[in-house]
Amino acid sequence: MLRLPRFRYVRPGNTREACRVLSDHPGEAMILAGGTDLLPNLKRRQFDARVLVAIGHLEELSHFDSNGEMVIGGAMKLGALAARPEVAAAVPGLVQAVRQIANPQIQRQGTIGGNLCVDTRCNYYNQTHEWRASIGFCMKREGDICLVAPGSSKCWAVSSSDAAPMLMALGARVVLVGPQGDRDIPLGALYRDDGIRYLTRQPDEILSRISVPLRGDRRSTYRKVRRRGSFDFPILGVAATLELRDGAVYGARLVLGAVHTHPIEVEIADLIEGAEPTEDRVEAVADAAYKAATPLDNTDLLYHWRKRVVRVEVRRAFDSLLSVD
Repeated sequence: MLRLPRFRYVRPGNTREACRVLSDHPGEAMILAGGTDLLPNLKRRQFDARVLVAIGHLEELSHFDSNGEMVIGGAMKLGALAARPEVAAAVPGLVQAVRQIANPQIQRQGTIGGNLCVDTRCNYYNQTHEWRASIGFCMKREGDICLVAPGSSKCWAVSSSDAAPMLMALGARVVLVGPQGDRDIPLGALYRDDGIRYLTRQPDEILSRISVPLRGDRRSTYRKVRRRGSFDFPILGVAATLELRDGAVYGARLVLGAVHTHPIEVEIADLIEGAEPTEDRVEAVADAAYKAATPLDNTDLLYHWRKRVVRVEVRRAFDSLLSVD
C-alpha cells in the first residue's frame, strides 16, 4: 500500500489567508482543493509538500453566476458545475468535457480549477518512486534526461486537462489571486510550453474564478479519446465552437488537448470563417489540426495512431456542430 508522507494541514478562513500561508512556506506548500490528483501524486512521491493549504471549503471560491457572462468559482465541484441547467443550455461542450473527466466519484470531489491546473503526465513519470528509481528517474522528477526525447532540453510531459481545451475554445479568462494582487488573464496564458513548469500561476497564487463570455448563437462540443469509457485521462481532446449566420461561419475556434505540453489552439479562421461550412472547408480544418498535433510516446496507445485520429475526431466534432438545429 502506498502511504501519504507526513504533512501539516492548514484550513484558512479566506482566499487571502490561503495565499499568505502559501507565500510563508515557499517550496513546501501546495493547494489542496479536491485532492483527486494531488494526493495520489504525493503517495507516489511525485511532489514534496510539507504543508497542504485547503481551499475546497471556501464559499467565495465555489460561487456561480450567469448574468451577462458565466462566472465559475475555481473550487466549484465538477459534478455541481455539469449539473447546472444554465451551463448545459449555454455551453453544452463544457458539460460534455466535465462529464468525461475521470468518473462520477472524482467529479463529485474534484474542482474545475483543479482540472485546469492538473499536473502534466507521462508514462515515465506517473509511476511509483521505486519504479522511477529503477530506470534512473526522468527530467520532470529527480533525473536530468527526458526519457521520451533524450536529446531534448525540455520535459515533454503531456497536458491532460479536459476542461482546459473547451474553456479556451469558449474564450474563457481566469483570475489568479496572490500576495502581489490579482491577475486577470486569458486561460491560454495560464500555460507554458514546458512539461515541468507548465503553468504561469505562481506557487502562492490561487485560481479564484473563471469567466466565460456568453453568446446565444454559439455552438460547442468536446470529444475525448481514451482507452476506456471512464476514468482514463485523455490521449486526445478536441474542443470546438462554431457561430453561424445566414448559413455562413462568422466565428470558429478549435483547441486540442493531450497532444503537447499545453493545450494547442489551431488557427482555423482563414479556413472556415466568412463562408459556407462545406465539406472541403471542414476537411481543411481537420488537416490543419493534424499538422498542429505533436503527440509523443509518453501516454497510452501508439503515438502515430493518436496523430492520425486527430483528423477523424475533428471532422466528427464539426459534423456534430453543423448538425445542430
